[in-house]
Amino acid sequence: MRAILRKLFFGLIFLALLLLPFWGDRFYIQFASKILIMIVFVSSLNLLVGFTGLVSLGHAAFFGFSGYVLALLSPVDSAMNFFVALLASILCTGVLGVIFGALVLRTKGIFFIMSTLALGEMLFYFLHDTDLAGGSDGMYINSRPDVSFFDWWQLDLANVVHFYYLALITAVIVLIVIRAIIHSPFGRVLAGICVNEHRTKALGYNTYKFKLVCFVIASMIAAVSGFLSAVQFGVVNPEMVGWHVSGHALMMVILGGKGAILGPVIGTTTLMLVEEGFQMVTKHWQLLTGVAIVLVALFFPHGLVGFKFFKKGS
Repeated sequence: MRAILRKLFFGLIFLALLLLPFWGDRFYIQFASKILIMIVFVSSLNLLVGFTGLVSLGHAAFFGFSGYVLALLSPVDSAMNFFVALLASILCTGVLGVIFGALVLRTKGIFFIMSTLALGEMLFYFLHDTDLAGGSDGMYINSRPDVSFFDWWQLDLANVVHFYYLALITAVIVLIVIRAIIHSPFGRVLAGICVNEHRTKALGYNTYKFKLVCFVIASMIAAVSGFLSAVQFGVVNPEMVGWHVSGHALMMVILGGKGAILGPVIGTTTLMLVEEGFQMVTKHWQLLTGVAIVLVALFFPHGLVGFKFFKKGS
């Protein structure tokens, strides 16, 4: 019975998301789009933290770098093709992921965490202290990418409703892709690395290569979210690659439940709604948010996804 109720619950949630533009005003549509973008970003981090056991505090580097690629490639007085811009952002960020991954994956444990943090901060100060990409002020994207097919169908990304549906479709696709990765033979090896890397290596797998591929895939998924964020707000700045963005995403992974596909969805939505609600109540909303997170950690050590309602067999 609980399984039926769970399916009905998620079905109603998805239906509400599809119909949101018909009953929600502009603020709620934009906020929902922001949540969907963060779900994509947090899901990419969960691929590292939850399924491979790699805790990164520099993951925001890929999120922000992707937005900067879009800003640097976008013409000043015309719109760039959406698919070309997206592909360029993903590929360029993937190259950065190869470079970062090749360096940090030589380390383990706390040294890995600090290495990712150091590289992320290096990119932050490079963008912040140089004029290559606008310095501390960042860059504006004057014309959002053009989404059109042979002049007979066009998506206006400046329209909040059009952008919302793009973000919703992207989030669904990303979750499906991650699910396919996790249930593939490649994903089984990642699970083995997460549980016991030495034993996985003893079975003949080159764990370094598997972790590097996973690191690059996670960076490219993060690039999708960074690209959408830059399109939504029309601006990029160094804060997008700051360690606090990575820490915020890591908190969402833990809150929702690492190692679960629905974890980032639940964690991201819950935390962003809680933060928004507390901001309406008091200026000390960070304190209340912290208390809420501590309570979840105490009563749900495996995250909110460990709540009995969300478990498959319960």
